[in-house]
Formats: sequence, C-alpha cells, structure tokens
Amino acid sequence: MISSYILPILIFIMLVFATIKKTKPYNSFVDGAKESINLIVDIFAYIVAVFIFIEIFDKSGLCDILTKVLSPVFNVLGIPTELTKLVVLKPFSGSGGLAILQNVYDIYGVDSYIARCASVILASSDTVFYVSTVYFSKTSVKKLGIAIPIALCATLLSTILACLFCKIF
Repeated sequence: MISSYILPILIFIMLVFATIKKTKPYNSFVDGAKESINLIVDIFAYIVAVFIFIEIFDKSGLCDILTKVLSPVFNVLGIPTELTKLVVLKPFSGSGGLAILQNVYDIYGVDSYIARCASVILASSDTVFYVSTVYFSKTSVKKLGIAIPIALCATLLSTILACLFCKIF
C-alpha cells in the first residue's frame, strides 16, 4: 500500500530540496538528459561488442561445452546440475538469464527447489561483463585484471549461498 506513495513522496522531497537550494529542477533534469545522450554515444561501441560476444558465446556452442565441463564441479559445490547454464550465462547476459529462468519455471514449476534456487541466483548476481563494460568505458581505470575475477568469485559465492539457503529454508 505504501509503495504506491514512494515515488510521489520522492518527487516532492526533490522539489522541496531544489527550492531550498534555489535550483531549477526542470532545467537540471534536461541537463542530465543531455549528458545521458553523450554517455550513450560514448559507450555504444562497448555495449555492441559485449552483445556480439554473448551471441557468439551462446551460438558457437562454447556455452554448452563450458556447461558440461563445469556441471560436476558446480554439483560438488551444491549448485544443481540443471542450473549450470544459468550460472555460466548470467555474468554475460541478464536477458539470457531470464530466458533460462522461464525455462526452469516451465520444466520444474515455480515452487520447486530448482526454481527457487534459479530465482535467488538471478536476483543475487549481476551481469559482470556488461556492468564492467559500462563502468570501465567511462573511467580512467583500464586494468580489469583483478576487478572481473573478483566480481566472478563474488557471483559464484552468491550462487553457492543461494542454493544453500534454498535448501535450508
């Protein structure tokens, strides 16, 4: 019930804050929109490269090969074999993860252990390569050597914990 009031309350608070600071909120909004167009133009090539890589990764069969290789390892870690493709694809593609999640729902039902694990896995991790592309394309930091492995380890840890929590609860 209160959730329907959150956005109007935030807009009201923002307008009050703008009045106190003596700024013009509409002009600030337009300026921000102009800057976002420049951002989109700047990072467009990076995003296209990531999307092309995701398609090649999936269509070439590399994703399936990696899924078969990692499936026994993930099973030992407590990640159900049925979710290996989700775990492999999620760092690359959020929409691909959603498609796999829908497939899991269709096969196992939404209340099954597998579906609950898949839901928590999808919600507890992010698309590491997409986020890295967007973030690092606009910063002066260009050494991704440690950032991406740390993000992937955090994603794997969150996946293991998601499956563990779904098993316990």
